[in-house]
Amino acid sequence: MLGLNFAQEMMDRHEIIAVDRGKLVSAPFTVLKQDLLDPRAEDTILDSAQPDWLINCAALADLDACENNPELAKLLNTDLPRRLARACKTRNIPFVHISTDAVFDGEKDGFYTEEDKPNPLGIYARTKLEGEWAVLTENSKALVARVNFYGWSLGGRRSLAEFFFHNLSNNKSMSGFTDVVFCPMLVNDTSRILARMVKRGLSGLYHLVGTQAMSKYQFGVEIARKFSLRESEITPKSISFSGLLARRANNLWLSTHKLSTALAEDLPDFSTGLNEFYTQNQQGYPQKIRSYAQV
Repeated sequence: MLGLNFAQEMMDRHEIIAVDRGKLVSAPFTVLKQDLLDPRAEDTILDSAQPDWLINCAALADLDACENNPELAKLLNTDLPRRLARACKTRNIPFVHISTDAVFDGEKDGFYTEEDKPNPLGIYARTKLEGEWAVLTENSKALVARVNFYGWSLGGRRSLAEFFFHNLSNNKSMSGFTDVVFCPMLVNDTSRILARMVKRGLSGLYHLVGTQAMSKYQFGVEIARKFSLRESEITPKSISFSGLLARRANNLWLSTHKLSTALAEDLPDFSTGLNEFYTQNQQGYPQKIRSYAQV
C-alpha cells in the first residue's frame, strides 16, 4: 500500500522503479518482477535498477498471519531488511526501511519517543523490531521510519479507513476499539514526508505518524462524519473481546517531535489528511490505483 501510493506521489518528480511479484500489470511506472524471497534478489534488483535511493516497503504486515507463520514473518520482516541494508551499503545507495509503531507494548502513560525501549507483544512486532536492529547494525547510515498510515490500496482492504468506509457505505454494522489509541497519517502524507527525509539526508530512527492520537473507534467516527455516513453503525468495543489471535498494544501514541525538528516544519494535522482522503475518493483515486492490477 505504501509502495504503490509512494510511486503515485513521486512518479511526476522522479523515475520510479517498483519491485513486484506480478500483481502490477498496467502501472504508469517501471515495474521489475521479482520475488524478494529469492536468494540474492537484492543484488538482482540493485544491479538492474541502479537506484539513487531504495525504500523498502515490503513486509508481512498481517498480525495474525505472522502468528500463524513466524518463519515467513522473520524472512520478510527481519532477514530481507538486513540483506537490503547490507547490499545498499556495499553500493553506497541511501536505504530507507519502513517499520511500525507496534514495537511498543502500549503500557506507557503518554506518548513514546524514539528513546523509549520497545517491548513487542507478538510475532509481527518482534520481527519488525529485529528488522530495525538488523538494518541499523548492517548500515549505520540507513533511515528507519516507524509508521502508521491509512489510505486507498490496490485491493481496497489494506487500511482501517477502507474498512470503515466500505462497511458504512454498504450499511454494514461493525465495531471500533475504544481502548486502542494510535496516530493515523494519510499514506500520501507519509510518502511526501519520506521523500523530504531522504533529501535532507536523515539517518537513524524516526517516528513518522500522525500528530493526533485517537482511538480506533473515534477514527471510524471521523470517517463516517467526513463521508456523511451513519456513525451509529459503529459499535464501541474493547479489544479484550475482539477474538484476534495476535496481541495488540492499547497505546501507540508516538511523538513526532524529533522528525518535525529535523525537517524544521510541522507535520500535517489529521483533518488535512482526512480531507485529502475524501477528495481522492470524489476524484476516482481508488479506481485509478486498482486499475494498475487490471489488464
